[in-house]
Amino acid sequence: MNISIGNDHAGTVYKFKILEFLKNKKINVTNHGTDSDTSVDYPDFVHPVAKDIINNISKYGILICGSANGVAMTANKYSDIRAGICWNNEIVSLIRLHNNANILCIPARFTNIKDVLEMVNTFLTTEFEGGRHQNRINKIKSC
Repeated sequence: MNISIGNDHAGTVYKFKILEFLKNKKINVTNHGTDSDTSVDYPDFVHPVAKDIINNISKYGILICGSANGVAMTANKYSDIRAGICWNNEIVSLIRLHNNANILCIPARFTNIKDVLEMVNTFLTTEFEGGRHQNRINKIKSC
């Protein structure tokens, strides 16, 4: 499985912890994020992650910024992207089960690393339920 990850300056510390976690699980990761805490513009790191998913380079993406709102808004501009902001494991489970989310957006300023690593694991291991949820997803593109 290939994962693409992107982050701004608020998500650098979490990104390195997530990279280590994924490496230990033998998951390939493409790092599109900044490796610094110097202020940057989050869209510059979102677009490559979204494009990796659209072009089937990566199955999933992980985006990290302070509130996760900016990265989610940017990613969701792409018609085949379903990016969800999550701050606990239950929400992560639901964005996979019901929304077939392909990008997990993490608010670094409102979570802790222990919970984030659990969230990443849930995101990668929860399968989409399909059924009535697929009908709803099909209606998203018509917006």
